[in-house]
Amino acid sequence: MILVPVKHLSRAKQRLARVLGQSARTELACQMLVDVVEALSDHSQSRVALVTSDRFALQLADSRGLDVIHDTRNRSETDAIEAATEVAAGRGEESTLVLPADIPLLEAEDIRAIYQAAPERGSVLVPSRDQRGTNAVLRRPAALFPLAFGTDSFMPHLAAAIATGSTCVVLSLARIALDVDTPEDLCRMAQAPGQKRSQLLARELGFLRTDSDVVRRGLLAPDPVTSKA
Repeated sequence: MILVPVKHLSRAKQRLARVLGQSARTELACQMLVDVVEALSDHSQSRVALVTSDRFALQLADSRGLDVIHDTRNRSETDAIEAATEVAAGRGEESTLVLPADIPLLEAEDIRAIYQAAPERGSVLVPSRDQRGTNAVLRRPAALFPLAFGTDSFMPHLAAAIATGSTCVVLSLARIALDVDTPEDLCRMAQAPGQKRSQLLARELGFLRTDSDVVRRGLLAPDPVTSKA
C-alpha cells in the first residue's frame, strides 16, 4: 500500500511565507498533491491511501477512487504515518511505501523503480536532494521499523533500517528528491522540464528565472562543485 500523508492545506508551506501569501501557498500545495496523485494513478499497480482529514484531499481521494485513512489529530507527518502503518499492517498489506505530497515531479516510472529495487524483506530509502531528509520509504513487511520525519530524517531512517538486519537499498531518484519547501526549491521545480500543474502555477507566480538571474537576486545558491585532484 502507498501512503501519502496530507496535513491541512489551508496552513500549508509556511516556509514559503516570505515569497507567497497563504492563499497562493494553499493553491500550490493543492496542485502539488494533484500532481502526485496523478503519478500514482498512472502507476495503478498498488493501493493508494491519502492519510488526511483535509477537505480538498478527501474530495480528491473520492474523485480518484483512492482509499482514505483518516488523520483526525492532524499533528504531524510522523504521527499520521504511524497510525496509517498500523491500519495497513492490520489489513494484511505486505508493504508500505510512504511518499510526501510535495514531490510534484514524481512519475509512475519512479514508483516502479522503487518496487523493482525492493528486497523480499527489507526497505528502500530515497533521500531528499540535500541528502538530509527522506522523500520515500518502502518497508516490507509493512511495519518493519518506525518512521520519524523531519529535516534530518535520512540518517536515522537508514540506521533503523539497518538495525532490522534486513536488506536496505538506498536509491537516488532526482524527481522524488525535489520536495518543495523553500523558495529555492520552488525555483528549481519551476525551471525543471515538464508541464505539471504545480510547475505551471509556479511559473505564473514568477519563479521561472534563469539560474544566473536567481543567483544574482540571492534567491538560489549555486550547487556546490566538487573538484577532483
